[in-house]
Amino acid sequence: MKSKSLLKENRKFAPSVEFLERSNLKSFKANEKDYQKLRTAAQKNPTAYWTKQAKELKWIKPFKTALVWKHPFAKWFVGGKLNASENALDVHLEAHAHKAALIWEGEPGDTRTYTFLQLFLEVNKLANGLKSLGVKKGDVVGIYMGMVPEAVMAMLACARIGATHNVIFGGFSGEALRDRLNDSNAKCLLTQDGAFRRGAPSALKSAVNEVLNHVPSLKKVVVLKRTGQETPMAPGRDHWWHEVVAAQSNSCKAEAVDSEHPLFILYTSGSTGKPKGILHTTGGYLTQVKSSFKTVFGPQEKDLYFCSADIGWITGHSYITYGPLMNGTTVLLYEGAPTHPGPDRFWSLIAHHQVTILYTAPTAIRSFMKLGDEFVLRHNLSSLRLLGSVGEPINPEAWMWYHTVIGKKRCPIVDTWWQTETGAIMISPSPDSVTTKPGTATLPLPGILADVVDQNGKSCKANEGGFLVVKHPWPSMLRTIFGNKERYVAAYWNEYKKQRFYFTGDGARKDQDGYIWIMGRVDDVVNVSGHRLGTAEVESALVAHPKVAEAAVVAKPDDVKGSALVAFVTLKASAKVILDADPSGSTVAAQTIKDELKAWVAKEIGPIAKPDEIRLADALPKTRSGKIMRRLLREMVTTGKASGDTSTLEDFSVLEKLRASDEE
Repeated sequence: MKSKSLLKENRKFAPSVEFLERSNLKSFKANEKDYQKLRTAAQKNPTAYWTKQAKELKWIKPFKTALVWKHPFAKWFVGGKLNASENALDVHLEAHAHKAALIWEGEPGDTRTYTFLQLFLEVNKLANGLKSLGVKKGDVVGIYMGMVPEAVMAMLACARIGATHNVIFGGFSGEALRDRLNDSNAKCLLTQDGAFRRGAPSALKSAVNEVLNHVPSLKKVVVLKRTGQETPMAPGRDHWWHEVVAAQSNSCKAEAVDSEHPLFILYTSGSTGKPKGILHTTGGYLTQVKSSFKTVFGPQEKDLYFCSADIGWITGHSYITYGPLMNGTTVLLYEGAPTHPGPDRFWSLIAHHQVTILYTAPTAIRSFMKLGDEFVLRHNLSSLRLLGSVGEPINPEAWMWYHTVIGKKRCPIVDTWWQTETGAIMISPSPDSVTTKPGTATLPLPGILADVVDQNGKSCKANEGGFLVVKHPWPSMLRTIFGNKERYVAAYWNEYKKQRFYFTGDGARKDQDGYIWIMGRVDDVVNVSGHRLGTAEVESALVAHPKVAEAAVVAKPDDVKGSALVAFVTLKASAKVILDADPSGSTVAAQTIKDELKAWVAKEIGPIAKPDEIRLADALPKTRSGKIMRRLLREMVTTGKASGDTSTLEDFSVLEKLRASDEE
């Protein structure tokens, strides 16, 4: 069944004159033309394009063959040997040894700066420390830490000796930690006593202690002293970080590993309740991460780049650690909550450090919108020259606020689409070469053959809804699900087995300019009275209403329409005041707002998209990275309960409150 996208967005934004001047470009049109030539050539021969990009890395042994493709398994830059740590650090020592690599600010306000030379020396000492504990090439090392410089050092130290790192988000429970360590057969774990979050130290080592007896493969634990809280240590197994590195040499030769050597395993949630261990290798991953960072962010010598993601997510791997450092870019790290001790901490941080590039999530942007412009306007953000969006499609309303209030209409916005599985950005504008539109990641990057197709694999016409696929292998693609090749094939390659397309799981459309609009996960594209609707479009319309802060739309079965839309809506503070002032206990006022929102959606998109039901909620269930867990909401409206993998859920009380309100 074919579908149409009903949401319209006609605003267009070319880069400002000020941005082009700071980029040392004289003509946007000339650059746009050159970029399109590059994209066209790369599309005709993606393997040749990626071969050229790969040669910008430092290879210990040159590769012989660019790509070996035996569907659905790929090998890139076969025969080559290199080291990820060497490409992030050593290559800069001659020209930029004393340039800042990491600038860190802790939540309490303490700061540290590491130059490329200093970071190199610290990584070498830690790498030697790991070797002294018996860690060797091919071993898996768990990293369960907060946002401290040592987390970056840990990743690079593992890479330096050829160990595979498995970073586990520091906000996960002990059970989630246990499952990921066991599945990856980790031999060593790097952690810390605790981390600061919202003004208080959260314990990490205590969570480790709860589960270590259930992880038989784990032999050594290295503990960073960060908060100073009481930390039980097991003699022989547990070692303080500072003691491990104290006597180590600051010279450690980078281990030459095969291009297809596993660089890291990173777990992502699975609907079955068992997380998926996404396996990424070395040469292809580094090639595309370095190239995409350069294309999307256009780093300059004096840039200070701030990505607000956590090190435990793929964004923290690709665009905090490897991508920026390989490009010689200075990275700002921040430990704590963006609203502590006040709602303007984020903007204070940017103003104080003079950040030039900001890369954050739509969820964070909408949260800042909810707080109000006043907290932004307290600070001078004139240092910013480029804004980025990551994690989920950004709705036009949030895009415009980001553009107007944060960027003051002079900073281009690079909205990026990619996945843990893709390893690197796949669809995004190049800021000095592509006209942007609010709500779309625009065009596939050079060398990426992404398309929107129907259920038979045929390319869709303009504004015809379909499914987002990638038609040709790309260097940073996942190689498998760790320990489960069958699940890898079933999850990503069976949908279009005949065409050999990678299926992203996202519904999408292309507009008349070829720009790709993500309509949401396929599970979130529903059939309402014979019309296929992307729930992301309905959410976007709801969030555009002046009273709405956030919205999540899911579907439940309906005997007449096929599917009925249920919208969970969080109101802005100003709208909640209206509810609180209602003498009838908010009942009348709440119904008035619900009716108003239904009418709004009908006007913005059309009557067919009007939610059948609107539920007002104080908060929505989110992952610790800020994504709304629509799967849980969908299960709740259809079965009355939420099952599957909830290990990434940030606040379990949110679900309980939603269940309680549903029962009232």
